[in-house]
Amino acid sequence: MLSSGPTQQTANAQPALLMRSTEVSDRLDALRRISEPLYLVDQGQVSPAGVTGPVSGMILPCPLEKLGDPSFCRDHKLRYAYVGGSMAKGISSVSMVKAFAHQGMLGFFGSAGLSLEAVDTAIEQLRGFCPDQTFGVNLIHSPSEPELEKALVELYIQRGVKLIEASAFLALTLPVVRYRTHGIYRNSAGQVIAPNRIIAKVSREEVAARFFAPPAEKFLNQLVDAGELTAEQAEMAGEIPVAQDVTVEADSGGHTDNRPALALFPTIKAQCTEFQQRYNYTTKLRVGLGGGIATPASAAAAFAMGAAYLVTGTVNQACRESGTCDEVRAMLAETRQADITMAPSGDMFEMGVKVQVVKRGTMFAIRAHKLYDLYRSCDSIDSLPVTEREKLEKTFFRAPLTAIWDQTKEYFSVRDPRQVEKAEADPKYKLALVFRWYLGQSPDWANRGEESRKIDYQIWCGPAMGAFNEWAKGSFLEQPQRRDVATVAYNLLYGAALMKRADQYRQQVDSDHFLVDAFAPMTIEQIKEYLS
Repeated sequence: MLSSGPTQQTANAQPALLMRSTEVSDRLDALRRISEPLYLVDQGQVSPAGVTGPVSGMILPCPLEKLGDPSFCRDHKLRYAYVGGSMAKGISSVSMVKAFAHQGMLGFFGSAGLSLEAVDTAIEQLRGFCPDQTFGVNLIHSPSEPELEKALVELYIQRGVKLIEASAFLALTLPVVRYRTHGIYRNSAGQVIAPNRIIAKVSREEVAARFFAPPAEKFLNQLVDAGELTAEQAEMAGEIPVAQDVTVEADSGGHTDNRPALALFPTIKAQCTEFQQRYNYTTKLRVGLGGGIATPASAAAAFAMGAAYLVTGTVNQACRESGTCDEVRAMLAETRQADITMAPSGDMFEMGVKVQVVKRGTMFAIRAHKLYDLYRSCDSIDSLPVTEREKLEKTFFRAPLTAIWDQTKEYFSVRDPRQVEKAEADPKYKLALVFRWYLGQSPDWANRGEESRKIDYQIWCGPAMGAFNEWAKGSFLEQPQRRDVATVAYNLLYGAALMKRADQYRQQVDSDHFLVDAFAPMTIEQIKEYLS
């Protein structure tokens, strides 16, 4: 028989007695009460004092607050070790970050690709919506626009943003170190305190190593020379990691190396242990996992591997709080795991860096690859083959390339005039900027739902979207208008806890057929009934 035993909170309550021959719904109900221990007994009864009779096994409680590393939640003032990762162009919107914060989770605003004014406005809104709750803002690596990266960091420092998600970095940059070390001091106990925190999102071991290590001396010396750090502060910085928290980004939407989580996560987890021992930090290094987290099974697997926290992205884009349009949300709700592909990225176009996008219902990926092939084979706009140029102007750009350059020049004259100077001196770079116009506009067309440009929508998406849709099929979450980030988050966390309990049950009881429907999506209200 299966019996739910008393917890510390309900030690005087009469726990339920469940025989193996009782209704399936009763057994499932007992397992779903994840905060209560369950006892497997061969015979006897249960009394307020506890279990009597031979006990053949036990199923441990698994409260949602205990999933992941408790220190992650303490340090960031969260209830749950769950992070909504940043998605560019404001797709991870103010509304989305607010929804996470109000549930005791962590959300990052997607600042990449937005103007400084738009980012500033978003920060002010978040400070108003979440005055006593933790939130963060993204800082994406901008190798082609280093001044933008610098300006964003200065904005974050001025606005008192205490947490950023550093993503797509190929190496550390001075602005990242500037942010991390700003305001560093030593407390009365002699411990170094860095008020600004970084959660780094990486998919390569060599990049993880740079974030696990203290800031490079060359950067600290530059900051001291610029008067942004004192020599004493620079010395203190040698005692802290650039990022205490590093997210392993496996196969995900947007910038990704398509790395398999089962191979990558253990490697960087071991790397984390190595750096902790090497530098003997007083703070604990932690590793989270993102990319592919879309079902209770994937969430449970992440925690089982030792993830300190989960990071979701693609599944949140399909929720109603995301900063995209209903048309894109509907497309995402129909996406299968095979409906995605890689395409050249706009921000790192010349470097050949790629992003993962939806291919079903759009020709963006095909057209982006065509632009990259032309860029590699041609040295200027004028050297484009006549037939190819005519095709581009008619179908891709829908305007003469000279007109596209005029728009691009006007844009960069305000954003970063040095880009215009470089393009005027280098015809191939001008060609790259013109081609990047298409790559930069395509996500905006998607977010705005510009119907005339549907075939050109650039929708960042990983295979997790297909896995989520397969799991949600036949439930209320199949409909995109019913999806919200809190409901998705609770289902993933609760499902992971329930799966952990179900695994314990399977190890001790042969019969598990009643678990078939155990992990179906539930509303927040239904989940919270089992949490109470």
